[in-house]
Formats: sequence, structure tokens, C-alpha cells
Amino acid sequence: MMTPIQIRPDEALEELTSFQRKLTHGVQNLMDAGEITTGVTPREVIYEEDKMVLYRFQAPASVVQNPVPLLIVYALVNRPYMADLQENRSTVSGLLDAGMDVYLVDWGYPGRADRYLTLDDYINGYLDRCVDVIRKRHRVDAINVLGICQGGTFSLCYAATHPDKVANLVTMVTPVDFQTPDNMLSNWVRHVDVDLIVDTLGNIPGEMLNWTFLNLKPYRLLGQKYLDMVDLLDNPDQVANFLRMEKWIFDSPDQAGEAYRQFLKDFYQQNKLVTGGLRIGPHEVKLKDVTMPVLNIYATEDHLVPPDASRALKGLVGTRDYTEISFKGGHIGIYVSGRAQKEVPPSIGRWIDERS
Repeated sequence: MMTPIQIRPDEALEELTSFQRKLTHGVQNLMDAGEITTGVTPREVIYEEDKMVLYRFQAPASVVQNPVPLLIVYALVNRPYMADLQENRSTVSGLLDAGMDVYLVDWGYPGRADRYLTLDDYINGYLDRCVDVIRKRHRVDAINVLGICQGGTFSLCYAATHPDKVANLVTMVTPVDFQTPDNMLSNWVRHVDVDLIVDTLGNIPGEMLNWTFLNLKPYRLLGQKYLDMVDLLDNPDQVANFLRMEKWIFDSPDQAGEAYRQFLKDFYQQNKLVTGGLRIGPHEVKLKDVTMPVLNIYATEDHLVPPDASRALKGLVGTRDYTEISFKGGHIGIYVSGRAQKEVPPSIGRWIDERS
């Protein structure tokens, strides 16, 4: 028998009064927050095509750079400034400090004219041309690639079909086996009529996808975090941090309809990256053709890409030089937490330097 919870009236009144006081004070801090900036590291535009932009980040003058550049490939479903969120929480800055010459693909915001873009357009088109631009600029045959989340899946497909252009491949919180038992998102998506959605909507609204992700942990992501927010409202810096994260969460681009259709059907519903038969344009994608060194980094508490979904890569790639790193944290914490800044970019830098 459970013991009833004892709440004294005076304690309840004191807690409610304290909550109201924090909330009242915090509202003023919210009003004074001003513009919330993201993407803090200086960068320049190297190449543009349609909505896609290729950036190069400015490295510290005191750091000796690895001669082989590193290209970050982010997901389509969120904005890539999560990798460069703010001064003390920037994966990009950490990689620069580790001696990497960092580029990043920004896919942009697809419009109605982009409805018929396919995975072939993204991977064998935009991504391949970005790689060629970097190779030509640095006069190298192959570059290093860091793929994040869905961008990691794209990077695996690219490395398998263009192995001569990838010197070293790093995948971070990357889904490989899309049908592990603990993958809640996969269990939902497998029962969706993807053709009906795409044929009806054309492009897939970013808001719809965002609410899908939030409902994977509805109590924490839709309720509890806003109650917890009250405890930090009296600190303007923490208010800015909170709003910066909220801005990223709700800054969700629409998805090109045909690319969305293929990604959900081929990866989530049919798991072809693992079972075989995956084709991206003219290429058949076989993970055994990933023969360059691979570093796979996963988060132990990831609710979007469970560890088993990422660790499956070990037995599927063709390389003998395979390394795994586990990070104790979640899907977002691996980019922005204090521990991640100390551990992840330096580990990537050392791993790449050892193979230069």
C-alpha cells in the first residue's frame, strides 16, 4: 500500500508564492532578451546552388590545420546551426581548435518548386558537387566527411558509392539499422501511408515533423521543460540559452516530397541500408563498399537514434579500420553539453590526425 503524500498548507503556499515571484521576474528577462543569435563562428560562402549553400569556417590563426579538409553533412529535417549554437557550445569551434579545416553544407529551406527533389539530387547532386568544389580548392583527391544524424546516413550512402572521394568518414548519432526494437520513431513510421501523405501535401511541413519528434517524449519535451524554465528565468544568460535552443527546435524546414517519400519507404519501412537493395540514382548502395576508416559516435541516451540503431554499422561496413565512441548523453547533448565540447571534437581531431 502506498503511503499518502503529506503536503503542509504553509509549504504549498510558500512554493506557489516562490513560483509566482520567479515567473513575474522572469517575464521581464524574457522581454529584455532581444534578438537570439545563432551560428557564432565566422564563415564565408564558398559555393551556392539553388537553396543549398556551402560554408567554410574561419580557423584560429594559432592552430595548425590538418591539410585535408572536413565537410560536415547535416540532416535535412533541422537547421545545421545546432553544430555552432553559441560560443561555449559549438562543435564547429571545437573541431577548428582540434586543427580541422571545417566546411558545412546548409541545405536551406525547400519551397514548392523543390517538391520533386530526390535523394539522388541531394546525395549524387548537391553533396557530390560540394565535395568536388572542396577537392579542387585544396588540390586533394579525397576529403574527410562528418555526417550528423540523417546527414550521417547520407554520408554513408555517399561514401559507399564514391569511396575514392572520402578519405575518412565520421558518423555521429547516425541511424543505420532503422528497425531496432527500441526505435519508437521507426515503429510509428512503419505504419504510415507515405504515398498518401506525399501525394496529398507535396512537400512535408516542417511543423508536422517537429511535433512528431516532440511527441516521442511528450511529458519532457512538451511540458516539463517549461516548468523547469521558471527556475532559470532570473538569469538572463540562461534565458538566452533556453530561447536559443527553442529557436532551433521550432526552426524546421519543410521536406522535399519525393526525397521524404524515398527516405521513409527505403530506410524506415524497408530498412534497405541493412537488408540490401537500396538504390540512390544510378548507384546501388552497399555498406561493404565503405572501405575507408570509419569513426562512429553514438549517444547512450539517444531517444531519436537508439544506440543499437547506430552500433549496427560495425558489422556492415567493409573497412578494417572501424572505431566506436559512446557518449553519455542524448541526441542534442552530444552537440551542446559542456562534456561534449571537451570530449567529442578533440576525439574526432585526434582520430583524423592519426590517419592523415
